[in-house]
This record gives sequence, structure tokens and C-alpha cells, in this order.
Amino acid sequence: MSADSEKITRSDDALPTPPAVAADVFGDRLDLAIAYHRSLATDGSERGFIGPREVPRLWTRHILNCAVIGEAFDEGLTIADIGSGAGLPGIPLAIARPDLQIRLIEPLLKRSVYLGEVKEQLGLDNVTVVRGRAEEPHVRELGQVDVVTSRAVAPLGKLTGWSLPLAKVGGAMIAMKGSSVGEELERDRAQIRKAGGGDGEIFTVGADHLEEPTTLIRIPRVK
Repeated sequence: MSADSEKITRSDDALPTPPAVAADVFGDRLDLAIAYHRSLATDGSERGFIGPREVPRLWTRHILNCAVIGEAFDEGLTIADIGSGAGLPGIPLAIARPDLQIRLIEPLLKRSVYLGEVKEQLGLDNVTVVRGRAEEPHVRELGQVDVVTSRAVAPLGKLTGWSLPLAKVGGAMIAMKGSSVGEELERDRAQIRKAGGGDGEIFTVGADHLEEPTTLIRIPRVK
């Protein structure tokens, strides 16, 4: 076993155990979620991808918060996660929903290297790592997907302009957003239309598992 593999698989009694709902969300792949949590809390934190104050709340605020967005996706879709960073939401989604094909798009070398390491160490065959920005030609040339997702990447209007060109006509972007997303939707309506987007739908997922459900916005690509 390599030193990098040991980082992601070693036991660490100081790390919190997963909340009981994690077993419901991840099922028989809970061990993969635990390994990813350990990686974020140790290697990810040491490499600056996760702030020290976020480590104690990785399960609720980050991993489970992202995994439950799987409720919004039909079976067998292809998904692009733009600005994936340390793999949120793409990796928890890939663990919870092995039927989905996930493309992690991340422009920074150190983060894309980390994503590749996690993919290999967890054996996530449904994940592909792409270094680049959503708007770059080599990323768009990879082909359009069913849904583009993201978390805390940009204001809605700009995000739509990056996301929708990667989606098929008839597909959509489904982005994780905060409580002000309704205001963003009103403010950026013209940019959304220009990008080929239709009417936005705001909804929540994870109510059965989280104290604070995850807020999503879905914008279909209509042209």
C-alpha cells in the first residue's frame, strides 16, 4: 500500500463517527463515504482544501449535504460537477449514486490531482476527473451531459452561462444554492434567458435526513 493510500484508509480515533442517517444515504457504500470523510479531514485539510473549522462538521455541512442532491436525479444520467474543488458535491453524489456517471471539472492543478487520487483510492469507476474551466473549449468538446451541478461557484447569472452550454438541450443545471437564490433568480433572469435557460425551479432535498435540507435550483436548457 502506498503512503497516499495509507492517508485515506488509516484509522483515526479523533475523527467523528458518521451520523446514523449516513447509513440511509449511502447504504452499502457507507465505508467509501467514511474513507472520503477521513481524506477530507486529514489530507484535504493539510493541503488547504478544507478549512480547519469545517473539519468537525464535514458530515452534516458538506458530505451529507451534497449526497442528498441525488434525490433530484433520475437513474443513469451523466452529470458534470463544475468547480468541483475537493469533490463537493460530485464525490458524495458518486458514492451515493453509483448508477450516475460523474465528470468532476476543476481548473486548479493541486485540486484536480487530489480528485484523481480520491477516485483511484476509493475505486470510483463512475467518476472522471477533468482539469479545466467549464467555459474552455477542451472541456466543452468532451460532449454534453444530462445535468450540470455545482456548489458555491458563482452568482446565478454567471453560473448559468458556464453550466448550460455543457448540458444537452432538454437537460438542465441543478445547482446547490443558499436562501437568497430566489433573489438571484429575479435579478439574473435576463442572463439566464441569454444562456438558453428556461424557468427556474427552487426546491429542497434531504428533508428526511438533514436538520437543514439542501436548497437547489433547477434551470432547464431550452435552446
